Amino acid sequence: MSTILGELGKALGERVRSDRETLDRYRHDAWVREELHDFEGRPAPRPLAVVEAASTADVARTLWLCREHRVPVVPFGGGSGVCGGTLPGAEAIVLSTRRLEGLLSLDDRDLTASFRAGTMGIDAERRVQESGLTIGHWPQSVELSTVGGWVATRASGQFSTAYGSIEDVVLALEVVLPDGSVLRTRETPRAAAGPDLRQLFLGSEGTLGVVTEVTFSLRPLPQRREGRAFHFGSFADGLDAIRRFVRAGWRPPVVRLYDARESRRSFRESSPKGRSLLLLLHEGPAELVAAEIAGVTRICDGVGGVAADAGAVDQWLERRNHVPSFRSFLEQGVIVDTIEIAATWSRVVKVYDRVTRSLGEVPGLLSATAHSSHSYRSGTNLYFSFAVKPADPAQMAAAYAECWQRTMEATVAAGGGIAHHHGIGRVRRDHLAAEVGETGIALLRAIKRALDPHGLLNPGNLLPPVRG
Repeated sequence: MSTILGELGKALGERVRSDRETLDRYRHDAWVREELHDFEGRPAPRPLAVVEAASTADVARTLWLCREHRVPVVPFGGGSGVCGGTLPGAEAIVLSTRRLEGLLSLDDRDLTASFRAGTMGIDAERRVQESGLTIGHWPQSVELSTVGGWVATRASGQFSTAYGSIEDVVLALEVVLPDGSVLRTRETPRAAAGPDLRQLFLGSEGTLGVVTEVTFSLRPLPQRREGRAFHFGSFADGLDAIRRFVRAGWRPPVVRLYDARESRRSFRESSPKGRSLLLLLHEGPAELVAAEIAGVTRICDGVGGVAADAGAVDQWLERRNHVPSFRSFLEQGVIVDTIEIAATWSRVVKVYDRVTRSLGEVPGLLSATAHSSHSYRSGTNLYFSFAVKPADPAQMAAAYAECWQRTMEATVAAGGGIAHHHGIGRVRRDHLAAEVGETGIALLRAIKRALDPHGLLNPGNLLPPVRG
């Protein structure tokens, strides 16, 4: 290991860090299981070193040297992942992209902007807004995540019902492959030049290459923005209202429906007991917003929706980027997490019922609720939240694992998809075959072998271990 550190130091100088403070920051991402281990005094080991790459050439040189020495490399952006996608271990080099920062180009005519991959999401958005434009991608972690991380995890944002997810706003990529070679895709609005190579890296979670530049297709800032809210007699009724107005062609950027328990917990003043609250944010050209509000209101009224205080939308907007700390819950002996899945309209209520019923059987469960926040013509997502307080705090890890296992199994049994926008990481990897099948797993392994034959790039992430 001293050989690789010496080679990296010779090539990259002070950009190679091995001081304890830096290594401690890169032990893991925001996965609650690892935060629990920290709390219990069982922290993940420090990585071997951290390379703070300042250029695409730095990334390429690091990957080439580590491949030559057969040393694992774990790409690390903002560290906001919550599925255990970044857990380097003691023998790995962490490749930080945070010094790969800044705007490279912006074209108002073509509505494009290119950023280095380590640019924080909120900084990228603020920069394009200075020119009257927006990326339109607003994950809750926008202040904590990088634009390269958005690509690597195949992220989705809070405005996705109208604007799409990350795959819909990425125009082009620059990616360094595991052997140090550089791939650049062409900036074109669409191509029929074989398979879309961008898709290899959207959702690859740092296992196939390191994203170093991202070019976005932008949109103008909206002329008008207006919130509306409705409450429904049941979660199913609210979902049916969403299905109907999306089917009709209305696509408010923000469409968030909370079940009755989550509605009361988060919006007590706007949601009568036992009712499910729907928050809508309409934005765009003034004429379109007016027509959309009228059309959506008519459909919600027809499904039994009752107008609620639109101030709930303002309340949500004010706190939407707040990412809670797990520590305060752990100190009370409570383990919490969120799990997002997706399902078609004909299956989503069954998924909701099966998951919440199964979670209800977990000993010490305090709460199991859900909301929908990303909808499509053919279905929607569900974002489950759970809180468990075992009788013995030493059982928090076991309770956590049981909640995830039950949610994945119930989702699959009801015909849903196991991940909507947080990715796979380590927490879902053993369930991936249920999503893509054994043939899909074999195909992903073949792609991995072709690009990374020694399995050095983010090992242990995404793909389930080979058994036997």
